[in-house]
Amino acid sequence: MAGDSPKDPNPPIAPAWAKGRGDDGATVIAVGLLLLGLWAIFTAARAVDGGMQAHAYVFFIAALAGGFALAGQVQKRTPLDQATYEMGVVKAGVAASVFWGIAGFLVGVVIAAQLAFPSLLYFENIPATSFGRLRPLHTSAVIFAFGGNVLLATSFYVVQRTCRARLWGGLAPWFVFWGYNLFIVVAATGYLMGITQSKEYAEPEWYADLWLTIVWVVYLLVFLGTILKRKEPHIYVANWFYLAFIVTIAMLHIVNNLAMPVSFFGSKSYPLFAGVQDALTQWWYGHNAVGFFLTAGFLAIMYYFIPKKAERPVYSYRLSIIHFWALIFIYIWAGPHHLHYTALPEWAQTLGMTFSIMLWMPSWGGMINGLMTLSGAWDKLRTDPVLRMMVVSVAFYGMSTFEGPLMSVRAVNSLSHYTDWTIGHVHSGALGWVGYVSFGALYCLTPWLWKRQELYSKQLVEWHFWISTLGILLYITSMWVSGIMQGLMWRAYNEFGFLEYSFVETVEAMHPYYIIRMVGGLLFLVGALIMAYNLWRTARGDVRTSEFAGEARGALAAAE
Repeated sequence: MAGDSPKDPNPPIAPAWAKGRGDDGATVIAVGLLLLGLWAIFTAARAVDGGMQAHAYVFFIAALAGGFALAGQVQKRTPLDQATYEMGVVKAGVAASVFWGIAGFLVGVVIAAQLAFPSLLYFENIPATSFGRLRPLHTSAVIFAFGGNVLLATSFYVVQRTCRARLWGGLAPWFVFWGYNLFIVVAATGYLMGITQSKEYAEPEWYADLWLTIVWVVYLLVFLGTILKRKEPHIYVANWFYLAFIVTIAMLHIVNNLAMPVSFFGSKSYPLFAGVQDALTQWWYGHNAVGFFLTAGFLAIMYYFIPKKAERPVYSYRLSIIHFWALIFIYIWAGPHHLHYTALPEWAQTLGMTFSIMLWMPSWGGMINGLMTLSGAWDKLRTDPVLRMMVVSVAFYGMSTFEGPLMSVRAVNSLSHYTDWTIGHVHSGALGWVGYVSFGALYCLTPWLWKRQELYSKQLVEWHFWISTLGILLYITSMWVSGIMQGLMWRAYNEFGFLEYSFVETVEAMHPYYIIRMVGGLLFLVGALIMAYNLWRTARGDVRTSEFAGEARGALAAAE
């Protein structure tokens, strides 16, 4: 497939295999789709439970659709043009990111409403509407569906631009995109059917995990292959962060999901580890999923899009390299702080706490590097709401990476753990850091990809920014108050040595804060809907003429 971007002014020299029509990987993908389709038919026929049979049909439909799409591509016989960038898959990633983001935020609002009003949108005869099934749907949708597609789209864009080379692998990037989104569909429908491993951030069952492993290995090959054939001798720091994210997530995913299926035709499996070993493996995975998926990957976005939007170089390239190596060496050890006051040996808990506190240094080094990149360009924050959104995301990154190590200290953790304080902390990072830097990247990519001079409306970006910022502040402050109140009520004793409050009394006390949290989430969703409308109009090529006419009149008056 030929890229749809302008010709690279310094096009790479096409190797021998890429001349003529070229080897675009269609044969390998065709064989893979055939094997997937045969496995799906065989499994559907012999499935021992309804969930496995339903997912076998999903895989079969996906293999069939992929086969038709591949046949159409082969029939076109489009030459593989190494002198153009592959931007079609980036466009698809932008669209998927917006779709999954709104879906995930919507489910988040629903379950927030269910916590405030438990009978809301709950139907006894429809288990899929229960909080227990919708909650993992929400977390996976916002982290892996929304966040994952943002990382796919931005990584494919950035690695091409900074390496001055087309994505390696011909059609392989498209296999990664569709294969990853197939995994999202299988995981999401599985949660609604009650198919789960019951592991935080790792709920999909064994067959979905195997499929994701295949897709992720191809993703790594595409990214590495692009770097290896680069024309630019230097590897830009954003690519180091993307590469660390891809490699480490692969390692975490494989080890944490080692399991033995009860039947190769059933959805249920049992993990390889048990007891405290399983807990340690899970939170080694869980914390580093936050560290490398939700931190390293999005730091790569920060290191490319903020300098690009501010039209300034990175404040300190040396600091960015120190930030990278310190972060990846320290983060991997911090997981045991999730297991304070458990059966895990105390030395292991202390190890996790110590490395968590050490994370303050590289995290704040990265935050300072991101903020100081605006040196000489701070005035742009008044006129560019997209840049303002990305800078605020870096501020949230600094705040949440201060709060996280603080909460890992055993004395603080005794109050915070199992309370809503943790929920507030997670969402200050998820909404403020990951959400805002993702929105900023999407606002940048849409006019670049669709070749538009500007976004449809800057005023709508302003509305998005202020509405969602209010939503985030309502969300995290309500959870901070609720969580600290919870912890204090749980540990309160009367003069006779009995608990002062029953558990039901603590739940009753939290009710108003749950309503505030629901309102905050709703505002964040409204902001995302405004963004989706703005990006759609931008892609269409629409211009809000009244807005730009007003800007022109203002500029003319200033000149006079």
